[in-house]
Amino acid sequence: MSTATDPTVSLPAGPVARRRSVGVPIGAVCIGGDGPVVVQSMTNTDTADIVGTARQVAELARAGSELVRLTVNTAEAAAAVPRIRDRLAMTGCSVPLIGDFHYNGHLLLEREPACAEALAKYRINPGNVGFGKKKDTQFAAIIETALRHGKPVRIGANWGSIDQAMVAAQMDENSRRAQPWDAARVAREALIRSALDSAARAEELGLPRERIVLSCKVSGVQELIAVYRDLGARCDYALHLGLTEAGMGSKGIVASAAALAVLLQEGLGDTIRISLTPEPGESRTREVIVAQELLQTMGLRAFTPLVTACPGCGRTTSTFFQELARTVQDHVRAKMPEWRIKYDGVENMTLAVMGCIVNGPGESRYSNIGISLPGTGEAPAAPVFIDGEKAMTLRGENIAQEFVGVVDDYVARRYAPRQ
Repeated sequence: MSTATDPTVSLPAGPVARRRSVGVPIGAVCIGGDGPVVVQSMTNTDTADIVGTARQVAELARAGSELVRLTVNTAEAAAAVPRIRDRLAMTGCSVPLIGDFHYNGHLLLEREPACAEALAKYRINPGNVGFGKKKDTQFAAIIETALRHGKPVRIGANWGSIDQAMVAAQMDENSRRAQPWDAARVAREALIRSALDSAARAEELGLPRERIVLSCKVSGVQELIAVYRDLGARCDYALHLGLTEAGMGSKGIVASAAALAVLLQEGLGDTIRISLTPEPGESRTREVIVAQELLQTMGLRAFTPLVTACPGCGRTTSTFFQELARTVQDHVRAKMPEWRIKYDGVENMTLAVMGCIVNGPGESRYSNIGISLPGTGEAPAAPVFIDGEKAMTLRGENIAQEFVGVVDDYVARRYAPRQ
């Protein structure tokens, strides 16, 4: 069996080349084209609650969300959108807002033109934009509104609300095949065709390709990978990635990362969202942090200094290195909004918090700043390495505070102030 040391095996040193897609400008953000993979999130407030929704949008934007989607499902929600936009502008928050429309989007956009103008992008679902004879006219109404206001549109098909007419058509087509596909493949084809046919119709109505984003979301990892591989091979539209209804906690994180990492490694995806169910009382920003960490650990983006920390073993019976790793991680995340404004390149800094002499000094030397804490039975001293060289040794009860101070001093000295 081949292994990583087998000279006949060629493993990529980094992510493969990104799939070429049409660039879609959304405010100051560009999805697709030569732009980086963009992080998106979604509020879970009642959009009619102007203060609460604006507060959550600002929180998501501060965490690093580059696009924020809002539910627009009622007349009150649609009327609130421009006021939310104004409230954010007063605080200096310019993150683009996306309106999420189902069933009645054509009416809301027509009756609330200020909402249509305030939103940076519309998201519509071909499975519920309209039914029967009304589907074409209601879809066309939304596209015409987008044209009138110069807005891009995400056509987002979803496994849970798939266009039943498209499913029936694909089943009929499958019955005529010499070798019929299995049910799962027929369902995938219906989902993909729903998105592609809707995009083609939008272009017929005059919406340029550079204003169209596609997504085909499912809740299974293998199904999502299969769908996007097929979708990416059949079009050059910008693609939004997300595992829908990923779940709560570690399950949601693992499932999303398992699916999206494969697709991103294959060059697919121009914007991503991690659809986590928040734990009770948990901040909505968790989905933003997970998306950033996924992109950064894959080497696709840099958002905040990464902290390498050992998992611990029988040589590290003290919990101090775990507490220090958490302190350092929390500190750099808290400082990043300030550092991002003041310093150029600080998001690329690497830190290491190690628990014993086995890998501690070596790992610390590979980081910009690293500390090797004493393991069980080792001398009570913690050498600190800066850019590969031993710079000092910390001792005593204030190691955490002193190390955080070393990090702050390094940032101020190492990174050039932004002009």
